[in-house]
Amino acid sequence: MADPASPPLRLGILGSGKGSNCGAIIEAIETGQLNARIACVISDVPDAGILTLAQSHGVPAFHLPPGKFKTKLPPEIEQRLADALLHYGVELVVLAGYMRMVKEPLLQSFPNRIINVHPSLLPQHPGLRAWEQSIRAGDKITGCTVHCVDAGMDTGPILAQQTVPVRPDDTPETLHARIQSAEHALLPMVIGWFAAGGPDAPRH
Repeated sequence: MADPASPPLRLGILGSGKGSNCGAIIEAIETGQLNARIACVISDVPDAGILTLAQSHGVPAFHLPPGKFKTKLPPEIEQRLADALLHYGVELVVLAGYMRMVKEPLLQSFPNRIINVHPSLLPQHPGLRAWEQSIRAGDKITGCTVHCVDAGMDTGPILAQQTVPVRPDDTPETLHARIQSAEHALLPMVIGWFAAGGPDAPRH
């Protein structure tokens, strides 16, 4: 259980999709497993499910226009993103299905305080749709990784991993669903390390 004596860690969650990992974090907080508070949720997609999910739990949530690039935000918009997170007092930025590269404005504002969950055992299969990459590669084992974010694509220091077997009859959909289930346990656990600030917490 989380330590109620410590102030909750203030999270800023970035996501581009339906928000299943955000939902897992919310559940861990609401059941007392995670001593954290979601200060805000921000998406680059105006109708992303993660925004509706956050709002249904009373979390400030809004859309930030992504600009013209598909894989990153323009520097001026990413600076607005960093300013918004700082405005909400965010201490740890969590990328939960956020489909854009993080660049200098955000990295400088939150040094070593941005984490991402990725659906493979990094360094294998970085980038998009890693579960499909795993099936194409003929992997017997895949999984998920929580890592610190740097300027590269899924290249930051690894914090924790969870393995998931690849079954002979797996489709991309069935494998992705099992990987997501592992993510829903792994990501709140790692956030808990940061919230605890104890000997098992990552040090930077």
